[in-house]
Amino acid sequence: MASIQNLYETVVGVLGDQAGKVISALGEITVECLPEHYISVMTALHDHEDLHFELLVDLCGVDYSTYKNEAWQGKRFAVVSQLLSVKNNQRIRVRVWVSDDDFPVVESVADIYNSADWYEREAFDLYGIMFNNHPDLRRILTDYGFVGHPFRKDFPISGYVEMRYDEEQNA
Repeated sequence: MASIQNLYETVVGVLGDQAGKVISALGEITVECLPEHYISVMTALHDHEDLHFELLVDLCGVDYSTYKNEAWQGKRFAVVSQLLSVKNNQRIRVRVWVSDDDFPVVESVADIYNSADWYEREAFDLYGIMFNNHPDLRRILTDYGFVGHPFRKDFPISGYVEMRYDEEQNA
């Protein structure tokens, strides 16, 4: 297994300016990129012979509107992907900050990583992050008539629709 420092240097060399920031902390590498470089960064990590991150292990949305119990000054939403290279026994994280906090949109990586399909649907359903060119972007966990996106930090705890239990009808 190659060292974290070697992986860091390889990633910086391969991605160049497309990686807005490459962070090495706590034994892990995180690549932060702009939305316009997201597809090229993910393609390079997948296809480059020295990297070969062939598996997307996880992809999730993150709402940073409050972070560490205080107001966040940066972009509100990010899409975070965890990649694995079985060949090189290495992991890497990719974080792409979504440009528009009111209508979060980022490109889909489902054409690069098949496993992104349902992960992106989950991020759409729970956070409202849109994925351009996704093959089937629709709700996956909540009902089609569900109002809002329940993992957003501004989503009300009781939801937007009030429901009551009727003991006489057991419903």
